Parts: sequence; C-alpha cells; structure tokens
Amino acid sequence: MSIWKSKPELSTLNHIARNTLVEHLGIQFIEIGDDFIKASMPVDWRTSQPYGLLHGGASVALAETLGSVGASLCVDPHSTQCVGLEINASHLRAVREGLVIGTARPLRLGKTLQVWEVRICDSKERLVCISRITLAVQDRRLA
Repeated sequence: MSIWKSKPELSTLNHIARNTLVEHLGIQFIEIGDDFIKASMPVDWRTSQPYGLLHGGASVALAETLGSVGASLCVDPHSTQCVGLEINASHLRAVREGLVIGTARPLRLGKTLQVWEVRICDSKERLVCISRITLAVQDRRLA
C-alpha cells in the first residue's frame, strides 16, 4: 500500500529542482516506490571537500532533500506544508568518486510531525551515511 497522497513523475520532481541547490549539487530523483523515495548525487567538484572526499554537508543536503520531498508527498499540498525541524547525520564511510544513492523512508507519519530515515550508499551498496530528519506538518493558512 502506498504512503503517498500525490505521486508525481520523476521528471516533475527533477524539473522543480531546477535553479536550486538540488540542481547545483547534481541531485537527481531516480525512483519512487510505495514507501520510499530515492535520489542520486555525484561525488565530484560540487560535492567534495578539499581533501577529495564526499563533503558531509553534501550528504546532509541530499538527506534533507529526500526527507523534505518525501514528507511533502505524504500530505495534501493545497492545505498543508512540511518544514524541517531537525536533521542529524552519521558519516560512516569515505567516498572519493562515483555516485551515492540516498533512500528515504518514513519512521513516523503523524498529523503534526513526520520523521524520516535516509540511508546513503555508495555504488557498491555500502552504507556511507545514515541520517534522520524531523519535520513539522503545518496548516498552510497558519504558516
């Protein structure tokens, strides 16, 4: 059973990311399942730190993107919006090149609060970073 209130095409998600940090970092939405959303991000000059490793902040940006978009797809976009309250990340493995893939799944989909877990893996499916994001679900009229 799907968790989504609205399930747009991947091309729509990638289009609305134009001219944003998401596009600048090369993040691409690649899959939406019944209870998860995935995106890829290159490890290159845009996402590396000075020592040539994937920047932790880039991993957090990928996690925030996936959690926020996932949360927004689980509510009525005409009356409700989701805004981030807190995010954390544990960086577990260094990556120097290639792509990383983030997969976001909800841990809680409440009326006023959502919590999402984002697992970021390298091309060999090894866990690179694990993140958790908490979002407030707000009435658009009150925001």
